[in-house]
Amino acid sequence: MRTLREDRDLTQRQLAQLLRIHQTTYSDYELGRLNVPTVVWERLADFYGVSVDYLLGRTDREKPYPPRR
Repeated sequence: MRTLREDRDLTQRQLAQLLRIHQTTYSDYELGRLNVPTVVWERLADFYGVSVDYLLGRTDREKPYPPRR
């Protein structure tokens, strides 16, 4: 999470606003203090244009899956 955010020159506050959460909550996600809810993973994947598996470190392939028909 942190690497993607920093690569795009975004602050925790900016991402928190996008996700409609407090900055401290987002910080706790990055630090592993809180489990990230599925809806947040989905929003981050959509925002960054990557798959949730990429965010979770399950694949090195950034490209998201094709949408359902």
